[in-house]
Amino acid sequence: MRGVRSVAGAVVTALCAVAAMPVLAQPATGAQVTVLTASRIDTMDAAVPRAQAMAYDAEGRILALGSAEEMLQRYPRAKRLDVGGATVIPGLIDAHGHMLGLGMAHLTANLVGTSSKQEIVQRLQAFAATLPSDAWLIGRGWDQNDWAEKQFPTAADLDAAFPDRPVWLSRIDGHAGWANSAAMRAIERDLSGASATEGWQPDGGRIVRDDKGQATGVFVDEAMGLVYAVVPEPTGETLERALKLAMDDAVAHGLTGVHDAGVSLGELRIMQRLADDGEMPMRITAMADGNGKALEWLCQEGLYQHPSHRLQMRSVKLYIDGALGSRGAAMLEDYSDDHGNKGLLVMTPAQLREAVSKAQRCGVQVATHAIGDRGNHEVLEAYAAALGANATASDHRWRIEHAQILSPADLPRLAKMHVIASMQPTHATSDMPWAEDRVGPQRINGAYAWRKLRDSGARLALGSDFPVESVDPRLGLYAAATRTDAEGMPAGGWHPEDKLTAWEALRGFTLDAAYAGFAEAEVGSLAPGKRADFVVLAEDPLAIAPEGLADLTVRATYVDGKPVFEAK
Repeated sequence: MRGVRSVAGAVVTALCAVAAMPVLAQPATGAQVTVLTASRIDTMDAAVPRAQAMAYDAEGRILALGSAEEMLQRYPRAKRLDVGGATVIPGLIDAHGHMLGLGMAHLTANLVGTSSKQEIVQRLQAFAATLPSDAWLIGRGWDQNDWAEKQFPTAADLDAAFPDRPVWLSRIDGHAGWANSAAMRAIERDLSGASATEGWQPDGGRIVRDDKGQATGVFVDEAMGLVYAVVPEPTGETLERALKLAMDDAVAHGLTGVHDAGVSLGELRIMQRLADDGEMPMRITAMADGNGKALEWLCQEGLYQHPSHRLQMRSVKLYIDGALGSRGAAMLEDYSDDHGNKGLLVMTPAQLREAVSKAQRCGVQVATHAIGDRGNHEVLEAYAAALGANATASDHRWRIEHAQILSPADLPRLAKMHVIASMQPTHATSDMPWAEDRVGPQRINGAYAWRKLRDSGARLALGSDFPVESVDPRLGLYAAATRTDAEGMPAGGWHPEDKLTAWEALRGFTLDAAYAGFAEAEVGSLAPGKRADFVVLAEDPLAIAPEGLADLTVRATYVDGKPVFEAK
């Protein structure tokens, strides 16, 4: 293995060493210090919430903050970095994204924003022209809720344009996929036998069938595995290229860190090579992908951190249910617009408890995807069973990823159990045209409930779930503070009682996201001893109307005091 493991004792020692650093002392060589001056520095540090200058050393450790005059007097021989009238904020951290998914979006057909099946076919035809004749046509981003008919598509919708080339298209949320007949012929052997039985469904998934019991071409949640078993896997070179493209995307939008929600052991090896070679311009907190090889590796070897502090794995990502858009989210009662359907559990409660208990024994943080109110309930029950009295006493920082729909009884439990709500503001503004149709006027009050959760005492770590949503964190800040779409609708915001302030939204993308990754001693705010991860903005996000947050101008992104993106 390339890359060095840092065991728990070494991590504690390193953090103690950081805490003991003489952070206000002038190093022997003035050139080793950089003094940044700006119109304003929003530090997100309660001790010094605002400053005009920041000094940091050659290793990218912050030495001090204060006025420009004070910093320049203290470090008279320092290198100057004057950003003029710009505002500096801590590096933004997306608490839930998918780096390979983001990178592969550059290498497959992009269907995001399509408003009809006809438009999808046109995009696919243009992309297919760039492929070898025998290659599968892979794409992602369709959403039937954006079409006039709002119904799942069928294989027949693709067959006329692609009678022979296999086509596999993931839905925008990654919880359903659409295959043409050629793709289904490729998996025909796997769908024979038991699957030919009328009404047969795989555990934790659903094959959408017509009135005659025939598969229509849409596969939901665990049923997608039948297709992935025959889709050619990308090469290691392709995955490395995708990761590099994703990191370039992230830093260009002001992200200095991402919590990558579901990373296989093989994918981690690629990340380790990039970190070893100094080709990781940002920090990635990787979550092991379920109760599999990566979690087993953590259990055997201990929590992992690369010496560069650009890569760590100390968490496991589990799934309990599907997504709301495909009606796969597990609900306590029927969907309001689909009677008889309560969604899907992709793990049984027993399987979830087994995985959670294993992670606890190994000292691994648990982060579980839960969308529906039943999904969230099952996760809280599993956490309570595993943690027992430690649920309220220990610093476990277990998480629920999305925490999208909570019953009135379960919403206050997150704060009581010290469970972090890892939420994505743009999900609300993307889902609002149809979400209430799914769950009705009562259950919607516990959906996307950022304000209710924060007021209950729960900590909110904010992200985007890219490529389900845009990688751009400015859109998340805007959605959190306005609860409106890009056109500012609905006026006043959708369920405005759950808005956050701009400061709360920024905290969710900085200090609270860092806390969720056990990294608040290193990043998340700008304070002496921490790393100089910061973003230079033309505007001050805390001094403008919330409606302007989506249009903040990213001038530069810095990690460890070095520029990793600079706008032309």
